[in-house]
Amino acid sequence: MNDTQVLIAGAGPTGMALALWLARDGVRVRIVDPRMAAGEASRAMAVHARTLEFYDQLGLAQAVVAAGIEIDHLAVRVNGVQRARLAIGHGGEGISPFPFVLAYPQDDHERLLEKALLAAGVAIERGTQVLGLDQTPTSVNVRLDSAGGAERVDVDYLCGCDGAGSRVRHALGLDFAGGTYEQTFYVTDAMVEGAAADGGVSVCMNAEGFCLVLPVRRTGAYRLIGVVQDSQGRGEHFTFEDVRDEVERTTGLKVNEVNWFSTYRSHHRIASSFASGRVYLAGDAAHIHSPAGGQGMNTGIGDAINLAWKLASVLHRRADASILSTYATERMAFARELLQSTDRAFRLIASDGSIGRLWRTGLLPHVIRVVAAFSGTPRLAFRVVSQVRIAYRDSALSAGRAGTLRGGDRLPWLPAGDVDNFTSLTTRDWQLHVYGEPGPGVRRLAYNTGLPLHGYVHAAKAQAAGIPAGTVCLVRPDGYIAMVRGDQEEQGLVEMANYIARFAIVANPESMRIGES
Repeated sequence: MNDTQVLIAGAGPTGMALALWLARDGVRVRIVDPRMAAGEASRAMAVHARTLEFYDQLGLAQAVVAAGIEIDHLAVRVNGVQRARLAIGHGGEGISPFPFVLAYPQDDHERLLEKALLAAGVAIERGTQVLGLDQTPTSVNVRLDSAGGAERVDVDYLCGCDGAGSRVRHALGLDFAGGTYEQTFYVTDAMVEGAAADGGVSVCMNAEGFCLVLPVRRTGAYRLIGVVQDSQGRGEHFTFEDVRDEVERTTGLKVNEVNWFSTYRSHHRIASSFASGRVYLAGDAAHIHSPAGGQGMNTGIGDAINLAWKLASVLHRRADASILSTYATERMAFARELLQSTDRAFRLIASDGSIGRLWRTGLLPHVIRVVAAFSGTPRLAFRVVSQVRIAYRDSALSAGRAGTLRGGDRLPWLPAGDVDNFTSLTTRDWQLHVYGEPGPGVRRLAYNTGLPLHGYVHAAKAQAAGIPAGTVCLVRPDGYIAMVRGDQEEQGLVEMANYIARFAIVANPESMRIGES
């Protein structure tokens, strides 16, 4: 038995979310990072609904929401004048307990996760990085370097969450295909005044480029992101003053105080595999995207949760080791789709050609005005960006259908007064859900397998979600449906029992109970 079951390289949001889920599930985990302190810059900002749903399972969601800023609208401004406005507000009402997009700066985000890790008994080992690794069929030997000297450690699994320049990925020899966008971007957090600083997101554009404006902190600071024009230069001493005129002209804002400024290049790449033997990649180590839609960090956290519950289940012998192979297949499919969609959107708005200029100054404002006129637009926009539509229907872990539900879908959220069907997910364990009266066959299945059984009244919201009365769902620890049956007939329940046996699913003794809601 190794002293460390899982070693995590990289203590950004992806690595810390992975470590926290594992630690909460009793896995012996270490997390290392070459940085001597957490980041001081806000960097990634958007926290989407699916991430908050995962955080709710970890008891963190309410703290994040309380510290963040809900984004209620998107405005398009051309040459400083508002040309279109789209209300988004609580567009996900009835879809998620978190029906909004939240702005929450990454430095605050990392501090919250690190505090939660410490409370779980895990301290980040800073100034420590992976030098190399060797694998056997049963363990990974990892070479670490720190101020205290070199160290070799044997672990059951190694997870590379160490960013775009991942040492773990390099040690595995995996390709990282893609490219780097030709533009150089600036990003700054500043105290500003003007019409574009109205609490929502403003996409400010002119013929030369664009600047994205969004609230970053409750202190009143705003995040400004745009393209550095060729005429502005990119010297070693490049500062905000080099772009001030362009920023203020494009946005119509007056920038009173700059808290932080940097430039960067954006990339679009994906690793040739997210797994090799007992080593896994997650977050930017596995895929990096354009900043369009604020998807990158949320996708990394989604990777972390998907991998965490599978590792914990296997290490605690509550599932067969074969489920680990589904991490790469499930997450790579979504990462490829996201890479393509964000790349298309980004190239269109950032292009410096005639098509890009036409899109920024004429077509985009017109499109936003048209779609804003439809009452269903906020709901559609929420579904597009929130990541609640992510599904794993083609996974080896997904089976069955009932109404519009299929194995691999996210469990639909069904609130009923003060009760909802997500409350039971805080146990982070396999469980059975019945929408309607649980019959004797389902109760027998729960008794024989030891899995918690939760019964919910089949009301109008269940019907609207496409769930037939009597539906039985086998729900994964991450809130996705593993297997679903639209009735409680004996044959279907036998198939569900066979599924549970095939993947050697064993209940967590701490969550064995029957609940009625």
